[in-house]
Amino acid sequence: MSTRLPDFIEAALAPTPSSATPPGLDRRSFLKLSALAGGGFTLGLYLKSSPAGFAAETAASATTDATADFLPNAFIRITRQGVITIIAKNPEIGQGIKTSLPMIIAEELEAPWESVIIEQAGLDPRLGGQFAGGSTAIPVNYDQCRRLGAAARLILIEAAAHTWTVPASECFAEAAAVIHRPTSRKLTYGELVAIAATLPAPDLKTVALKDPKDFKLLGRRIGGVDNPKLVTGQPLFGIDQKLPGLLHAVYVRSPGFGGKVASANLDDLKKLPGVRDAFILEGTADLFALVPGVAIIADTTWQAFKARDQLHVTWDEPSRADFSTAAFAEKAAALAKTAPQKELRATGNVDDALASSAKTIEAAYHYPYLAHANLEPQNCTALFKDDRMEIWAPTQSPAPGQDMVAKALDLPKDKITVHLTRIGGGFGRRLMNDYMVETAAIAHRVPGKPIQVTWTRAQDMQHDYYRAAGWHFLKGGVDAAGKLAAWHDHFVTLGTNSTEKAGNGADVSGDEFPSRFTPHFRLTQSIISSNVPTGYWRAPGSCAYAWVFQSFIDELAHTAGRDQVEFRLELLGEDREVPVSQGNRGRPYHAGRMKHVVRLAAEKAGWKSKQLPRGQGQGIAFHFSHAGYVAIVADVTVAQDGTLKVDKLTAAVDVGPIINLSGGENQVQGSMIDGLSAAWFQEITLENGRVQQTNFSDYTLLRMPDAPKLEVHFAKTDFPPTGLGEPALPPVAPAVCNAIFAATGKRIRTLPIDKEDLSWS
Repeated sequence: MSTRLPDFIEAALAPTPSSATPPGLDRRSFLKLSALAGGGFTLGLYLKSSPAGFAAETAASATTDATADFLPNAFIRITRQGVITIIAKNPEIGQGIKTSLPMIIAEELEAPWESVIIEQAGLDPRLGGQFAGGSTAIPVNYDQCRRLGAAARLILIEAAAHTWTVPASECFAEAAAVIHRPTSRKLTYGELVAIAATLPAPDLKTVALKDPKDFKLLGRRIGGVDNPKLVTGQPLFGIDQKLPGLLHAVYVRSPGFGGKVASANLDDLKKLPGVRDAFILEGTADLFALVPGVAIIADTTWQAFKARDQLHVTWDEPSRADFSTAAFAEKAAALAKTAPQKELRATGNVDDALASSAKTIEAAYHYPYLAHANLEPQNCTALFKDDRMEIWAPTQSPAPGQDMVAKALDLPKDKITVHLTRIGGGFGRRLMNDYMVETAAIAHRVPGKPIQVTWTRAQDMQHDYYRAAGWHFLKGGVDAAGKLAAWHDHFVTLGTNSTEKAGNGADVSGDEFPSRFTPHFRLTQSIISSNVPTGYWRAPGSCAYAWVFQSFIDELAHTAGRDQVEFRLELLGEDREVPVSQGNRGRPYHAGRMKHVVRLAAEKAGWKSKQLPRGQGQGIAFHFSHAGYVAIVADVTVAQDGTLKVDKLTAAVDVGPIINLSGGENQVQGSMIDGLSAAWFQEITLENGRVQQTNFSDYTLLRMPDAPKLEVHFAKTDFPPTGLGEPALPPVAPAVCNAIFAATGKRIRTLPIDKEDLSWS
């Protein structure tokens, strides 16, 4: 499973050929950052600017005067009364980006955080890429947000210098004011707006940025900007949207993937209390567009739900007897005995290296389908009026959603407005905009009536884009010195109606560790065709195969009689950068950074794996994903009857400088809880092409009594910052499973853990 971004996110980050590269950025990173660039900024009025060659060739470049050499920018707004507003452009899914990106701008702007107003943007082409996924927001926007804030600060300083008729070098900004150093004269930003609006903006490529040692805001603990509204129950989420005359709808799909409506008792439904209409939407054959189904519109959500209970549908479903959990497992086992369909990476001579190894082992690992299990079920609100579609959506990818609506309904994109709401859990599910398309399609049928579609929990569980199941059939060898000698993995996964291409989020990178760290390595793949839609689940790919690879490394270390930490450090080798051609946005794998977090996690956890009594164990695992380095040590206790208690998880994390310490810790802690919950309890099973789980009663989330103590330690490094929403999740499962082995001698090779007998005597 590759950590590369979904195609529609890569498209949103598409390079602009004419863009010049600012100092300190490699061209690839800058080309992605340039989608954010507007060149100028708003100070109540537009400012003139002339950053030749810098602006992305997007809608952000448009001006009312085609010959003017300036660009409006909508990130900063300062009124003459001194009110500072910073626009938060990305969707907020609990990852804290609505706080952290404005913090970066405010830092360079010298705007006191307590006086700044943060405003959530809607979908706006002037803002560049707007999405929440792949832990991309910080690495993609960090430098540019700094430059936008710094440019505003420098113009305000220039405005003050102009007012006082002094050199700008004698002035500095502090606390939303400019001060003349020799005389201590001061003008507030509000007092400078009128003059600042007449001045040209500096070239963003060369604007002077603050020295990080002078940061006043970044790196501090800052509460989320939405926290007061969250704790007082104010409306923020998609499901909170209320419009005059709002009608409520449910949309019923086939319980089997790929099914269509043959007939439905629509006339009966229309006679029910509160029901305004009921109709069939034909949909498309594309599982990732408008799925066929029955729409029911009513005055209230409850009436729509009750009408749904009275719906009788004859579904035209394809025969899917072989699309079941058991059938997939049988096919995977059969494929393991045949030649792989494709080779993903091969170095050295694995067969000879295995034959000459002092010791060899074989193991088969399996992880199941997973649902996203968002706390806020899928929902959306739409109004079609005067040939325009207006949408309020809890989406992680608003621009692709707009594209999907435009194609499904044959509407021009400029006739579709998308408002971004806060999202009650995304984890990759809301990168897929099926709920947005179906809501727009229903609203399109009833012009002038605002429609809100709300899914039930069962719908959400049974119509997900799942983390794909997978099987790994591994062989490994160690030499007489106890070093890794050879590695072979035959990986079997699922393709969406294809045996040629793995489904979304179901692939694996040929660069995954220990690839490139051992001379004899082979990764092969076979694919089972399935019509079960798959998608991007928090830390796509890494969330699954990190468990496999780090567990098998543990097996090899045990086979060699080596300490788990020492074995991993030796395998990482000398401090160096190892090129990574796939995933992680092209950043190399830095062995030294990974070794540091391994040592840090072991130190902070008090690594003592060989000194613990039976029934207690420590396990360690590390992973590199989304350009972040994370090592986790798990401490567990397993009673003789097999009752598992995860006592503590200790994480060491290197993602470069931390923007918001509070938000950073929250993301790592949330990742650890999410990773533990999935590994311990969660599994989606299928029978005849239908998902069996319906709610949290049969798809268990980690309960509070089972939650361990969590420790988070950040490495202090000067590498460029990256995102924190995902890197800490992948090492959790292998660390816990390795600790269980240390405690009981039982190796977990099939997830979830809860299905395994952990008893010992």
